[in-house]
Amino acid sequence: MERTIASISTNHLGSHAINIVRISGENAIEIVSQIFSNKKFKTAPSHTIHYGFIKDNEEIIDEVLVMLMRAPKTYTKEDMVEINCHGGYQTTTKILELLLQHGASLAEPGEFTKNAFLNGRINLMEAESVSDLLNAQTEMQSKMALNGLTGKTTELISSLREKMVSLLSNIEVNIDYPEYTDELQITKENITPILSEINETLTKIIDESKNGKLIKNGIKIAIVGKPNVGKSSLLNALLEEEKAIVTDVSGTTRDIVEGSIVYNGVVFNFLDTAGIRTSSDIVEQIGIEKSKKVMEESDITVVVLNQNESLEKEDLEILSKVKEGLIFLNKIDLEKKIGNIPSKLPIIEGSIKNKIGIEELKENIIKQLGLKDIGTKDLTYLSNERQISLALQAKKSIEHVIKENEKDIPIDMLAIDIKSAWENLGKMIGEYYEDELIDNIFSKFCLGK
Repeated sequence: MERTIASISTNHLGSHAINIVRISGENAIEIVSQIFSNKKFKTAPSHTIHYGFIKDNEEIIDEVLVMLMRAPKTYTKEDMVEINCHGGYQTTTKILELLLQHGASLAEPGEFTKNAFLNGRINLMEAESVSDLLNAQTEMQSKMALNGLTGKTTELISSLREKMVSLLSNIEVNIDYPEYTDELQITKENITPILSEINETLTKIIDESKNGKLIKNGIKIAIVGKPNVGKSSLLNALLEEEKAIVTDVSGTTRDIVEGSIVYNGVVFNFLDTAGIRTSSDIVEQIGIEKSKKVMEESDITVVVLNQNESLEKEDLEILSKVKEGLIFLNKIDLEKKIGNIPSKLPIIEGSIKNKIGIEELKENIIKQLGLKDIGTKDLTYLSNERQISLALQAKKSIEHVIKENEKDIPIDMLAIDIKSAWENLGKMIGEYYEDELIDNIFSKFCLGK
């Protein structure tokens, strides 16, 4: 917090029109004034832009525009300066080098945003949303990150904490000052509806956050089946490129082949797997074990069957292991020999060769995961494991209070679990935190942010 930090904020340095070098901290303005030719800059009002040259003693390094932002109305709530220079690698790195020579320290990944959090400008959920926004690949990922950044998700969590703290306050008053009859008397009867409402909201947040994870991380889709049913051909058709090798030789695919597309605003991560069958080939056995593991870890599984082939033992074994998925019944243009399929999984009929059923398969993946109308919904979700884990812990505490309340446990004993839930939601937005956790979160940011 006492360091004046500097970094190049432009990603992928190269031949860009403009690069930005950013500096923040108590000595930021003084340091820049030592290498900037415009002497009016140092005493100029905040949020102004100044023209001049960056100099190394008398040598001109670059012609620049310098933006001056004085605390506290800045990203970090510290004095900040951004130098807009020409986009060459040598010029940009030289300007950064001069800032470091005159007293700045090289910023660590995410240190600007970390300072914004530590100085109270943003909370922890908003800080994580900054990272999500930088890494967004789709419009929906951007919308979800912006909801976190603008505080919509924080407001939801804060409203729950306010209900809990109001409850805790009334319990404390009832215990310590029983003569204050004007205060709400917390009893077994009137505490239950309040706790039930909190629990219902937490349940909804957690359930809907499954969608948040899918939007943020993409859908992991395993394409499985016995050898030579067209799994690799289906992958290529879905990606609209020749990603996987396709031959008539059974067992061509030995390892996982991956490919991604964006569909309906959601990233589809397809994984083409080795054909599942009994094999004495050691290499193929390894591939088959990988296929089974991918099935377990995927969000949804697509089982490929061929209409012109009878069901075999391998088909039935695969179908029995798929809990959430779809069946793509290939080769519907050929004679039907498959018979009855003993599965409740939805069946999409098609022909990979004739590109029939490919779009229907994509639509049904979206539908089955509950993402069909996701574009019209308010994307106020928790989007990472840390946040969801804390919400689950808070929910567990509230459910324990509800259960114990039915046993006539003293109200002051129930307050312990209510406070635990309140603290866990506080950890979610950074009201409580550990230094190690904060360092870990911000270490994943890019330099200059």
